[in-house]
Amino acid sequence: MNRPLSVLILDDEPIVGKRLKPAVEKVGFEVETFEDPAQALRRLGERDFDIVVTDVRMEEVSGIQVLEHVLSRSRRTKVIIITGYATVEVAREALVKGAFEFLAKPFKPSDLRAVMDRAARALGHPGIPKTPEE
Repeated sequence: MNRPLSVLILDDEPIVGKRLKPAVEKVGFEVETFEDPAQALRRLGERDFDIVVTDVRMEEVSGIQVLEHVLSRSRRTKVIIITGYATVEVAREALVKGAFEFLAKPFKPSDLRAVMDRAARALGHPGIPKTPEE
């Protein structure tokens, strides 16, 4: 059996991590959530995660900077960008710089799980089991 995938979720809005963590853990992933980009960057310096989910617009550090930091350490990590300020320009910049996917808020946990399923498969892991509501 494969080890559980490790996921880091970074969003400066506390409700986002509180909402997404149980939804992602439910499918068997190990999840760490952060509201403070500096703390998240420190944690990313300590270990590699399989998947990083990050907001684009935060006070001190942008999601694009997080993306660049993650990919400079591990080209294998899949970075999913989430934002409430979705524009074609921001999405294109994120994807050009190596983001795996771009999700506009508001989205349902099932939307994120679908993207994470594709990321898991891209990492060579079996996909996420479908739940009855999907």
